[in-house]
Amino acid sequence: MKWVTWEQVGVDRMACAWLIRRSIDSNAEFLFIPVGAKPLPDGAEPFDIPGARLSHRRGHCSFYTTLRKYDLTDPILQRIARIVDEADVVQEIALEPLAPGLDALCRGLRRVSSDDHVALERGALLFDALYAQLASEAN
Repeated sequence: MKWVTWEQVGVDRMACAWLIRRSIDSNAEFLFIPVGAKPLPDGAEPFDIPGARLSHRRGHCSFYTTLRKYDLTDPILQRIARIVDEADVVQEIALEPLAPGLDALCRGLRRVSSDDHVALERGALLFDALYAQLASEAN
């Protein structure tokens, strides 16, 4: 399946792409379009684009919305959703100490990557590592 989002990926789009490949569509193909581009490519599921089914809802990031839409209840993914939420969405209170570091790492990955595809591949390793660490802490 094809999935589409805006170019210049950041923490939420990296996290969503990782989640899509990990839990929803292992053969996902990602397309990147300029911010605000219309119309969206035919046959591609948009994510983290305002107005899309998989976008910010009720003050939460797109990763959080995607967990809800696909009924993914893994507690480690739920924790990652809280971290990504805090990293991506302005919060009144900071509860996740990992959030600022995750945001900085994702911004840095984008800067050192030749394009968004490379950034997603590098980001996948980062989110695999975060999942592994959080899972080890939970045991």
